[in-house]
Amino acid sequence: MSLGYNTTEQTFLVSSISVVFKTINGLNSDYLYMYFNRPEFDRYARFNSWGSAREAFSWDDMCDITIDLPPLPIQQKYVAVYNAMLANQRAYEQGLEDLKLTCDAYIERLRKNLESVAIGRYIEAREEKNRDLKITVAQGVNTEKFFVFPKQVADDARNAQIVRTGQFAYNKATTRNGEKLSIAYRTGCDCVVSSAYQVFEVTKKDKLLPEYLMMWFKRSEFDRYVRYNSWGSAHEFFPFEFMCEVKIPIPDIKIQQAIVNIYNAYVMRREIKERLKAQIKDICPILIKGSLEEANA
Repeated sequence: MSLGYNTTEQTFLVSSISVVFKTINGLNSDYLYMYFNRPEFDRYARFNSWGSAREAFSWDDMCDITIDLPPLPIQQKYVAVYNAMLANQRAYEQGLEDLKLTCDAYIERLRKNLESVAIGRYIEAREEKNRDLKITVAQGVNTEKFFVFPKQVADDARNAQIVRTGQFAYNKATTRNGEKLSIAYRTGCDCVVSSAYQVFEVTKKDKLLPEYLMMWFKRSEFDRYVRYNSWGSAHEFFPFEFMCEVKIPIPDIKIQQAIVNIYNAYVMRREIKERLKAQIKDICPILIKGSLEEANA
């Protein structure tokens, strides 16, 4: 169920189709939001929605919900635990943005102070077909620049292209990808992708780190460059020869490694942040159950 809780000092506008309400009479608003964050509530709202072409969970339906409500002091006790976890997550997020800012500023300084060179001298195309069907992991690449399981696997598996660990793959067709190029760097096991993809690798790793190159591919400036330089009529493409013409500053390998280390720390902390968010959501049913058990005791 789409539901938001305004804990800021700002006032917002929402669509007239939304229902706005507040708590009264001994019900802590944070406690109620913890209650709403449980999967049990989502199932309840879905089961009790009504309608034909469009189903709705009305304000009257919301008011009909019956809950076991512990005394206000107990509500506040468990809300304090929840808010402490939220504060920890927000502090972690703030440090995360500082890391990203450091990384972006370093890259921007390189762009201004170093001459950019075409990456074509450092990369080579690869076209290895899965003729013997030894590679069984089929993958696609999304616009967030990650390998993902494709929605549909091609029937001609023997014509699929192999992406070895340490290689890049991207979708040459850019028409339907919006403003982003679907490209990713393979760090897992070998996989296969559609024959419509282009596979390549860095051949001079003593001069250009693949991870450093991938950092540039993730910049919004690169996506705009690709979109502007794609060509075609009904469908537009960004072929490998165009990829070879992409220019980036290439500093000393030690500097590249230092930037990559900062970026890897950012990626790792971002993954931890997402796990923290999931854990905070998962802890809501436990806190609600604990408050009720304490009240009953």
